[in-house]
Amino acid sequence: MLSLVTHPAYDIPLPDGHRFPSTKFSRLIARLDRDGITSAFTSLQPDPAGRTDLWRTQSASYVDAVAAGTLDSEALRVLGLTWSQVLANRSFLAVNGTLLAARQALCHGLACHAAGGTHHAHHGHGAGYCVFNDLAYSAVRLVDEGAVRRVLILDCDVHQGDGTARILADRPDLFTCSLHCKANYPARKATSDLDVEIDRHADDAAYLDILHDTLRRLQDMITPDLVIYDAGVDIHEGDRLGLLAVSYDGIRQRDATVLRHFRSRGIPVATVIGGGYGTDLDEVAYRHSLVFHAAAAEHAAG
Repeated sequence: MLSLVTHPAYDIPLPDGHRFPSTKFSRLIARLDRDGITSAFTSLQPDPAGRTDLWRTQSASYVDAVAAGTLDSEALRVLGLTWSQVLANRSFLAVNGTLLAARQALCHGLACHAAGGTHHAHHGHGAGYCVFNDLAYSAVRLVDEGAVRRVLILDCDVHQGDGTARILADRPDLFTCSLHCKANYPARKATSDLDVEIDRHADDAAYLDILHDTLRRLQDMITPDLVIYDAGVDIHEGDRLGLLAVSYDGIRQRDATVLRHFRSRGIPVATVIGGGYGTDLDEVAYRHSLVFHAAAAEHAAG
């Protein structure tokens, strides 16, 4: 079984002109429907995470402030989003969406979440359009519950997964690897277990060479029980916040390479969509759809 985790409450209301593509989640599902690929998946919906569940990776005061809408103006400025009850509700849903996809991957080898990758959320605050850190939360829960011993978070978003790295800095059982544009956000980088910095304007050939080298390095460093793969598409040459020059075909090759590398070794993979920015939200949704096509192809190949 190949699972697709999503929820109709993932879209959020934001002011016109906001840089975050707030309806890309429903547009992604519409794109997958048009492509006829949803038939390859079993669709699942998460339940919201409980507040005490989130205390594993986020401070209780921050979780309560998100739930109650009491974040101050500075916290909202750093987060980059306008608080609403819809935002609060979807934030508690989305973290469990990644956890559900991870559980499905452990059962069936591969699963996809049509959201997630909120890697800038820190222990005590959100940042960069990320409210709660679904990557850290899911990894910690699975290890603490005894479902796995070691997790690799492979973050291929164009921006460094700084929040993930800092939350998990003292967890040797949770390995963070971030491939990101050296010159991009955040200005103050964290220290992941493995950081791979990519120069501006790197094209398909340069990017894929770095990816292959990184996968070889990781194979010598860790044998995880699960990979959570952040398939951010803001590496694309047309991305509004990117700075790299990777084509659609480069993204396809990246996703296929990552999935084949781990699945050929019998390691389960859960995918999340990560970042992707642009004024044409259907184009952004198209970019995000590529990892689902790669997953369907990998699943069909066995």
